Amino acid sequence: MDFELSDEQRMLQDAARDLLVSRYDVGKRNTVLASASGWDRGTWSAMAEMGLTGLPFAEADGGMGAGPVEVMAVLNEVGRSLAPEPLLDSVYVPGGVLAETGSVQQRRRLIPDLAAGTLLLAYAHDEPGVRWPSTALSTKADGHGTGWTLTGCKNPVLRGDCADLLVVSASLPGGETGLFLVGTQISGVTRTPFRTPDGGRGAQLDFQGAQAELLTSGDAAAAAITAAEVRRVGALCAEAVGAMDEILRLTCAHLGSRKQFGVPLSTFQTLTHRAADMYVRLELARSMSLYITMSLADGVVDPVIASRAKLVVNRSARHIGREAIQMHGGIGLTAEYPVGHHVMRLTSIEHTLGGSEEHLCVLSARIGSYDTVEIHG
Repeated sequence: MDFELSDEQRMLQDAARDLLVSRYDVGKRNTVLASASGWDRGTWSAMAEMGLTGLPFAEADGGMGAGPVEVMAVLNEVGRSLAPEPLLDSVYVPGGVLAETGSVQQRRRLIPDLAAGTLLLAYAHDEPGVRWPSTALSTKADGHGTGWTLTGCKNPVLRGDCADLLVVSASLPGGETGLFLVGTQISGVTRTPFRTPDGGRGAQLDFQGAQAELLTSGDAAAAAITAAEVRRVGALCAEAVGAMDEILRLTCAHLGSRKQFGVPLSTFQTLTHRAADMYVRLELARSMSLYITMSLADGVVDPVIASRAKLVVNRSARHIGREAIQMHGGIGLTAEYPVGHHVMRLTSIEHTLGGSEEHLCVLSARIGSYDTVEIHG
């Protein structure tokens, strides 16, 4: 099986890399993160002009018609450059739910603007105190037909601070699950913005009788939520791989240029062995990212695959981040050097949609269903 990107996919990845690298260094990123929105509208417009905001949507809906592999390639570069623009949380995740569950009229009304970068969505599913997998819903929907209202709380909602429209999950009166569209500027919706540890943005959203438009309900809604969570895990894994790739590059460059006792650090065998271990961990994470991406490309939406990939990527990210900071010394933690920023982003990714412990619990609960289990220390 060929795991290499095609020429067209490689060109897309290179174009995304050129765009983001040309617009972000550590100083520019620090300035952007300190701004009110936490991301740059000029860069966002350039990403939209390149077609990145419309990448995964069908051409009939106004998108580019690309698949999971192309999305993975772009998110690798988002992770490499630490671009703070809300491509994943405002477009790919909520837009994917809209594209999967919305009516023809809803898709034609919203996806062209989403693909053009002029409409921002947010996916409001997570609720306070709920870890992976998030299934129970305390947010309630009341109504029928075209008249629905929502009451409850969603937190954290990444990019909920800047969203124009929300995709919200809620429990229906009969106990089933529903997915709804809710405006952010209407009566009954209260936003409490916050900043994430890596400099990103989000909000707690409180609904009190907020008017909502039904997307879908029942088994279709439950399946769409599962698919959104699995796709989101795959996207986070791809972003993490890009960040780890850059961390390893920076670490190797540091070992080659920094001198101790008059010789480069790269001449010390212990440090080169540790860098080699980082490379092994990176390639293991890259393989698992490809695993979930190609599964999605084949139409397989499997939460078990998501847990396998997330567990390996989380562990690799923690190892690579720790080693990079130790080998850089004090500079690795400074705001003026990129390694610490990458490590903080990897830490945030690890704690998004379940950490290593939660995914290990999911996988260990299935041990009885396997014929053979190997335990590696």
